[in-house]
Amino acid sequence: MKIYTRKGDDGTTGLLYGGRVAKDSPQPVAYGDVDETQAALGLARAAAGSELAEVLLKLEGDLWLVMAELACLPEKLGNLTETGTRPTAKDVTRLEGLIDQATARFDPPTEFVVPGENEISARLDFARTVTRRAERSALAVAAKDSFVVPYLNRLSDLLWALARAEEGTSITAQSLNKEDS
Repeated sequence: MKIYTRKGDDGTTGLLYGGRVAKDSPQPVAYGDVDETQAALGLARAAAGSELAEVLLKLEGDLWLVMAELACLPEKLGNLTETGTRPTAKDVTRLEGLIDQATARFDPPTEFVVPGENEISARLDFARTVTRRAERSALAVAAKDSFVVPYLNRLSDLLWALARAEEGTSITAQSLNKEDS
């Protein structure tokens, strides 16, 4: 099998279960941003310890479901089910549980956090910002009853919490200002 098909040379791309759209239309932009989120999670996982790596790997798998839903024409969403091929309320609730577990490991900063305290927290913060962009892109195409946007919203919250938990102590805007005094 060859990796190239030449079908996209005209500036269009195929959607899941049929149909073609311009590569710069909102759907490919949205699932492309989620694809980038998945790669950013992989970058964080490559530097993570085994416990965190396991969590990140599961999140990377979840993003296949998010991308599948975003890659469907609205009239084809019925081909996806809530039993493993699209994100559900249960997936969002699972992320909330992970957020609660992570935030129990540190005292939340009360100021803006400066990313980069250590390598893994910086990678998690990078993944968080990519996730926020994916969330904004998904708003344009997610179905009304979809859990794509809530999932991405909680995922970015989880990545923030995991980054803070990995740091132990965060550098905040307030602490930076004190150093300048």
